[in-house]
Amino acid sequence: MGVVKEFREFALKGNVIDLAVAVVVGGAFGKIVSSLVDDIIQPTLGALFGKHDLSDYFLSLTGQHFESLAQARAAGAATLNYGLFLNAVFNFLVVAVALFVVIRYMNRMTRKPAEKTTANMRDCPECLSTIPADARRCKFCGEPTPIASPA
Repeated sequence: MGVVKEFREFALKGNVIDLAVAVVVGGAFGKIVSSLVDDIIQPTLGALFGKHDLSDYFLSLTGQHFESLAQARAAGAATLNYGLFLNAVFNFLVVAVALFVVIRYMNRMTRKPAEKTTANMRDCPECLSTIPADARRCKFCGEPTPIASPA
């Protein structure tokens, strides 16, 4: 019975629940990114290059000509699938940019305001920690410090 209680405590910890939510949201986000790449970016770039789907860009290593990648695969031909590679690169770039924006926003929200500007700071003569210029005692070592005269 102790194992069940231990597992329940573990499963209900905030970290495990946060991880579960992150996995579910990440899966949904992955589907959105795939749709963006497959349904918007690919057709746009494909129209620029003359094909509807970039995944049909491939090089047959057997020397035979195939109309599509599906035909080449059905024939068992060795292919260099650079269109599929480009799709993976686009997926990565979209995810990387989205993560950058989210992390940047989160950092702005959680960033603590600067304690003091460096112009208003000085070094403690005892421990050399940076303290406010008007401090009478170092907050790190506790030693009294003479107040700095204005420059």
